[in-house]
Amino acid sequence: MSDPALCLTGATVGYGDVAIVRDASLTVRRGEAVAVIGSNGSGKTTLMRGVLGLAAVLGGSVEVLGAPVGRLREHGRVGYVPQRHTVSGAMPATVREVVGVGRLPRLGLFGRPVARDRAAVAEAVDAVGLADRLDDPVASLSGGQQRRVLVARALAAEPELLVMDEPTAGVDAASQAALATVLAQVSAAGTTLVVVTHETGPLAGVLRRAVVVDSGRLTYDGPLSGAGPAAGPDCHHPDEATVPPVRGYRLDQPRPAPDAARVRDGSR
Repeated sequence: MSDPALCLTGATVGYGDVAIVRDASLTVRRGEAVAVIGSNGSGKTTLMRGVLGLAAVLGGSVEVLGAPVGRLREHGRVGYVPQRHTVSGAMPATVREVVGVGRLPRLGLFGRPVARDRAAVAEAVDAVGLADRLDDPVASLSGGQQRRVLVARALAAEPELLVMDEPTAGVDAASQAALATVLAQVSAAGTTLVVVTHETGPLAGVLRRAVVVDSGRLTYDGPLSGAGPAAGPDCHHPDEATVPPVRGYRLDQPRPAPDAARVRDGSR
C-alpha cells in the first residue's frame, strides 16, 4: 500500500504521433486528493487520458497502481467519471441499471451479479444521495442528478483510484455541494482522487494538492492554495477540443486505444 497510485516519469502523451504533454514527471501517493488544473488547451485532459490508456504514451513511463498503463489486470481498481454532464442512450434505463454497469469489472467467474454486487450498487447510489430514485428512469432526473449517477457508477466498482474529468461543470450548486460531500467521504475512506477541474471552489475542502498544466508542461505542483490564477473561474471548457481522438476511443470506456498499445509494444 506504500506504492504510488500514479507515477509518471518523463512522460510524453499525445494522439498518434502528435505530442500534447511533454516530459511530465508526477507522483501521486495513495490516499491523496489532487486537482489537475490549467487553461483551455493546456493539456490537462490529455494528461489524464494518458493515465487511463486513452491517449498514447509516446515517451517516458506511466504506471497506475504499480502496473504499466493499460496493463492493470483488475480494471475495477480504477474508476473514471468522464467529461460529460448527463447520461443518455437509445434504451431507457433505471438508475440501478446504469450504476450496475460500473460493477461489471468486479463480477465473478460467471459474470453474474451476486448479493455483494447488488449491495455495492445500492451503496453507491445512496452515497450520492439518490437512494430514493434507485428504480427511476435516468431520463427523469435533472442534469445534476444524472451527473451524480455517473459518479455512483464509478464508485460501484469500489475503486482504489478515482479519476474525474470536470465533475462540477454545468451542474447546479446543490449537486456541486452533494458531490463535494461524497468525495470527502470517498477520500476519507482512503481512495485516491485525481480531479481535472476548472472550478476548484466547490471541491476546495477535498482537494488539497494542485498540479498545473500549461502549454503541455507541468508548471506547478503543490498546495491548492498556491496554484494562483490557474485555479480561478477563467479556466474553463474541455481542453484539446480540436485534437482528433485516437481510433477506438470512447470517453466512457477507459480501455487502451490501438495507437497507445502499439507505442507501448514498440511496433512504431
